[in-house]
Amino acid sequence: MEKPRLIASDVDGTLLSSAVHVSERTVDVVGRAVDDGVPVVLVSGRPPRWIPEVAEQAELTGYAVCANGAVLYDIGADRVLDVHGLLDPALLQEVARALDVALPGCRLAAERIGTRAVDTDLRNFVIESDYYNPWGDGEGNVVPRAEVLGHAAVKLLVSHAAMTSDEMAAAARAVLDCTVDVTFSSGGGLIELAAHGVTKATGLSAVAQRLSVAAEHTIAFGDMPNDLEMLRWSGHGVAVANAHPAVLEVADEVTAPHTEDGVAQVLERWF
Repeated sequence: MEKPRLIASDVDGTLLSSAVHVSERTVDVVGRAVDDGVPVVLVSGRPPRWIPEVAEQAELTGYAVCANGAVLYDIGADRVLDVHGLLDPALLQEVARALDVALPGCRLAAERIGTRAVDTDLRNFVIESDYYNPWGDGEGNVVPRAEVLGHAAVKLLVSHAAMTSDEMAAAARAVLDCTVDVTFSSGGGLIELAAHGVTKATGLSAVAQRLSVAAEHTIAFGDMPNDLEMLRWSGHGVAVANAHPAVLEVADEVTAPHTEDGVAQVLERWF
């Protein structure tokens, strides 16, 4: 690939060298790319409120695609610019009934969106009792299921402590029949449901249009199934070596694992 005109990277397991840190090597090469006029976009399953801690380390102030493509966030302005594919309460109720059949014992959580990373007028993240988070962050207001499903959401999260995410995704897709899209960013018993057709690829494409950059001039990095569409859309899709098998299969290139600065190793070819 020639020098990219747009760089997009997943965050967890890809850009981060550990659970919370961006390495000095990665910060340096990202800074050189930005100084050279090449935008670097964070493209994550994370909500906007989880972006600033990474952006500050990486010294980024541009765009972030959040919630697997549902939300476009301006980091520097701390402002949500666009939201795609809200799941309305009627659809959430329908999906929950199907999930109870496919995944008995599952627990639900809903991600909602305000106008900024942290919206004090909104419960951004609500969970029902016994919801299991593989990251163990302890975040979320515990509410009855009716409250989880009672308001529009950008993402419905489904946990099951006794299953893998691959197992859950297969069972959920069998009953949801394209009502929503099912993906995941952790193998530890958690799947993420979005409006049909909303993916990291659609979110990144919207950023590329704003920046007047074509897909073939974009390089993207990822590690989990929620990155698949983005890697396929980009002119050059790169998987880190620690990626899920499905991601390794579709990638144009496999770089070193995130713990060895795989993203930086590729970008250092040009910057």
